[in-house]
Amino acid sequence: MALGRKGARRIVVDGTVYRWRLRGRPTYSQALCWSPCTYAVEHADRPGTTLVVTTNQPHPGNWLGSLGNPVLPSDVADAVATALRQGWVPTRPGSPFRLDRSAGFSPG
Repeated sequence: MALGRKGARRIVVDGTVYRWRLRGRPTYSQALCWSPCTYAVEHADRPGTTLVVTTNQPHPGNWLGSLGNPVLPSDVADAVATALRQGWVPTRPGSPFRLDRSAGFSPG
């Protein structure tokens, strides 16, 4: 699963360039605050396995007006570093690597 270039942001973590993207429109479940916001990260030059991060915040575009903190580049950098420590190899092909940070999420 490769990220589309449209809407993807660039981030450098430990000298390696990655691209990350937050889905612009929430899924139905995210729109109703049944599930938290997620975003995806991949190696910018040699995409392989995509990192999928589940946050503990509602999607900013939810239909209920629930407020959460925005996903900041520092959050993405921290998630990338954590995933690398847990064995994510971003240039190796394979299934998405999932990093769950949803502890503390309470559905709207």
